[in-house]
Amino acid sequence: MISGEGKLIRGQGPVRTGVTAVLPRGRDLDPAFAGWYSLNGNGEMTGTIWIEESGFLQGPVMITNTNSVGVVRDAVIEWAIEILKTDQNLSSIDDYYWYLPVVAETYDGYLNDINGFHVKPNHVFSALDTAKSGAVLEGCVGGGTSMICHEFKGGIGTSSRQLSEQQGGYTVGVLVQANYGERERLTIAGIQVGKEITDFLPDYHTDKPEQGSSSIIVVVATDAPLLPHQLKRIARRVPMGIARVGGFGANSSGDIFIAFSTANSGVANKSLNTDLQMLSNDRISPLFSATIEATEEAIINALFSAETMTGIYRNTVYALPQERVLDILKRHNII
Repeated sequence: MISGEGKLIRGQGPVRTGVTAVLPRGRDLDPAFAGWYSLNGNGEMTGTIWIEESGFLQGPVMITNTNSVGVVRDAVIEWAIEILKTDQNLSSIDDYYWYLPVVAETYDGYLNDINGFHVKPNHVFSALDTAKSGAVLEGCVGGGTSMICHEFKGGIGTSSRQLSEQQGGYTVGVLVQANYGERERLTIAGIQVGKEITDFLPDYHTDKPEQGSSSIIVVVATDAPLLPHQLKRIARRVPMGIARVGGFGANSSGDIFIAFSTANSGVANKSLNTDLQMLSNDRISPLFSATIEATEEAIINALFSAETMTGIYRNTVYALPQERVLDILKRHNII
């Protein structure tokens, strides 16, 4: 959602915001095993208390801006009820007593009229109904539209790793909404490129954000047959990938992560005992490494995909100067 320019007029814009939807099993609301972890909790991800208790994620993972969590949550419930009306496994909608959607946020108020509440239910329905498999849009899209990462334009980024056949051939995919970090800490391929790029700093005509403030939301998906306690272990490896890029979980940052497995479908049966598969803990380490690498690369992909954006009061955040970064990496014999 991108509209308007110039002076901020609450409720009118400028608008620079959106919604991202991740559907673990498409439009099938069959619960998936999940685990979550917070490095620093100055943020929100709804539904995580029940995930901790039950071990299940039901329905989508949504990401938006801080002040839109409520409307997105409510819209997901409405959307899910419509889906469940056609579910032949339910005798009636009354069989579905309650729902605790997962909705996460990062703050976009330096470029967006965040107090104008521009995200509406129809935007949530659109994100959910048009979600598809395949390549994922990155940069200034969805919930990541107005995000700022290491004082460059940030946003949505993705990456994945596939294990060797000897390791099971499983895939780990990571999606980030990157909105955190100090310039001088930005590290790519082990080189502190942020220290060498002292220009292209954001141009704020309002109060500047605290250095290192704001947040990062990370969603990890795998087809490996992991149980909830193992998925929490996966989520706990995410900070290692963030640290490689220069994040450290600042006091004012909401660093919240969720991991789910698409294996073991149908195990949330209400009335029957079910059989399931579990990967041995002795074989899980390659998935840890894959999570760390994919998280690191997803953040870098968000930076390389994002474009310069001007928002409220003509605040401007600049895109990462890609050629400068490549020159720095060449000089250090990285590429």
